[in-house]
Amino acid sequence: MSDEPEIKHRLRILIFRSALLPISETFVWAQAEALRAFEPIYAGLTRVSSGLPRSAQTILLSEGKGLSARILKWVYQVSGYGSGFEARVKQAEPVLIHAHFAVDGTVALSLARVLKLPLIVSLHGYDVTTRDSSFRRSLSGRLYLARRERLWEQAALFLCVSEFVRRKALEAGFPEEKLLVHYTGVDVEQFRELALERDGSVLFVGRLVEKKGCGYLLEAMASVCRSHPATRLTVVGDGPLRAELESHAARLHLPAEFLGAQTPSAVRERMARASVFCVPSVAAKNGDSEGFGLVFAEAQAMGTPVVSFRHGGVPEAVADGVTGLLVPERATTELALALSRLLSDSGLWRSFSSAGVARIGKEISLAGQTRRLESIYASVAQGGVRRGKEAENEDRVAWR
Repeated sequence: MSDEPEIKHRLRILIFRSALLPISETFVWAQAEALRAFEPIYAGLTRVSSGLPRSAQTILLSEGKGLSARILKWVYQVSGYGSGFEARVKQAEPVLIHAHFAVDGTVALSLARVLKLPLIVSLHGYDVTTRDSSFRRSLSGRLYLARRERLWEQAALFLCVSEFVRRKALEAGFPEEKLLVHYTGVDVEQFRELALERDGSVLFVGRLVEKKGCGYLLEAMASVCRSHPATRLTVVGDGPLRAELESHAARLHLPAEFLGAQTPSAVRERMARASVFCVPSVAAKNGDSEGFGLVFAEAQAMGTPVVSFRHGGVPEAVADGVTGLLVPERATTELALALSRLLSDSGLWRSFSSAGVARIGKEISLAGQTRRLESIYASVAQGGVRRGKEAENEDRVAWR
């Protein structure tokens, strides 16, 4: 029986993401579902078929997938008009909107304005590290650039998933007084050590895109497998580079298994069996960088040491020399040496494993970070109610 007091009525938070919700963004779902003092309601323009559970309470601009749905999405992105969308959101009576990623924050501006609700935006990395020239290649990116200064002015707060993201947001022009570092947190009940035998494998979990650096891992594994012939590489995830990476692994004659996207439970089991976790993230050509890398923290929570590049927010997720080993970005020789070191040194492995479990549980647990998030919500919502009432009174005066 839970020791937590029963909350009879929970105020509602609207969790906004244009597309609800890619499987690679389970951290959004996990954070929202961990709320206790508030009730999450999800709102977006379209639904991702393999993403957010159907049981979740959602409000969508359109349930369709055809041309009409694309037109509705385009119209809403451009004009902020969506037939009945605002009315359905208003009926849910949220006290605050929490949008994820700055691009979606600008899409949510219309909702926040019409419903007079405070808006919080989580910055996850790509939104403050990607170059403007790259944003200009898409409609959503161009609209984001056109409305970015309005977002800076009208959003109540920007939650940065790492200190690195906060620094990059400052460089991009975000207002310093509205930036707050808040780690998403790991569910240490879900991600915990399991009584499974380690199989000596190296595990990669992530989208197969440039930023995740899987190609560098393949190069490093070619060296690792020469000194550790029993070691295998497991790659979990999908993306536009998958075929290219599979071909590269074949050319290198690597014992590599590409599993594609997997369920959360399957990922946890792989993490529990692997001996080392490695996602060697790098800055992509368009500037996109790893904001924090929650998956690094998840692996450590399961007692799996990490090897990666010293890049972006990764040094905040991994304590170099304590819970894992970090080497200079794109240095594949050093990456191979770090992997081999952990595969060879059982004493170092045990030290890193236990330190990782302890550090994540103490500093980056979902429960602890969610309590802090709820305090942030309460503070912003109270201020937002006052601002909303003031705005309503101003509107009445204008009409007179």
